[in-house]
Amino acid sequence: MGQKVHPTGFRLAVTRNWNSRWFAEDADFGTMLAEDIRVREYLKRKLKAASVGRVLIERPAKNARITVFSARPGVIIGKGGDDIDALKSDLQRLMGVPVHVNIEEIRKPEVDAQLIADSIAQQLEKRIMFRRAMKRAMQNAMRAGAQGIKVAASGRLNGIEIARTEWYREGRVPLHTLRAIIDYATSEAQTTYGIIGIKVWVYKGDLLPNGEMPAEAPSRDEERRARRPRGERTEQRRPSRRGRKPAAAAEAAPAAEGE
Repeated sequence: MGQKVHPTGFRLAVTRNWNSRWFAEDADFGTMLAEDIRVREYLKRKLKAASVGRVLIERPAKNARITVFSARPGVIIGKGGDDIDALKSDLQRLMGVPVHVNIEEIRKPEVDAQLIADSIAQQLEKRIMFRRAMKRAMQNAMRAGAQGIKVAASGRLNGIEIARTEWYREGRVPLHTLRAIIDYATSEAQTTYGIIGIKVWVYKGDLLPNGEMPAEAPSRDEERRARRPRGERTEQRRPSRRGRKPAAAAEAAPAAEGE
């Protein structure tokens, strides 16, 4: 069943690369994988305010290189770089090897699936209506250049007795097309009624035949500005005829006054 396939795992080595890039023998594989999971959970807790999209972990020659993709890199670096130094020492203690930390900025957080899911979850925890939060996130993504987006929420929505699932979609989300670049992420909202799960699929276009990523699609606002040069009007509006007398009545009025 196509709808049950994880969109990221389905496209690995086609349009997506792995988030953990290292090689291990059979005996060490489980230990290193569990270590990666602990590192990601630690960074998610530690950098909750930094809008972290994903974490890339590489292990070259008894070292570790961790790349954090964030919409707010200044929060991670801190004043004078103090925060990132403390983060690096914590990660070295956690992994037991020298760690190099790189920070990459997410240019368009509106079309990043993980940031969208986290944003909706935070709004649900603040008791904002789930439909409003989902539709606002979808509108922002489409305005920022996404070609399609689908959002699903599951749980006791609005505090109802029986849990249910609601989803909304705008644009195209071709989950069966391997060349389609689908960004998929999940998040959880810890509400007073229980946990509400959020799933987000963002369609960003197709992979080009030569293997290159497509150029970023301009947002709707950018297209509108490009079509209408600054200072020029798009069309000449005809003067309104509201409140004017018909021509025949206007000619008859002076004649009546002369008589």
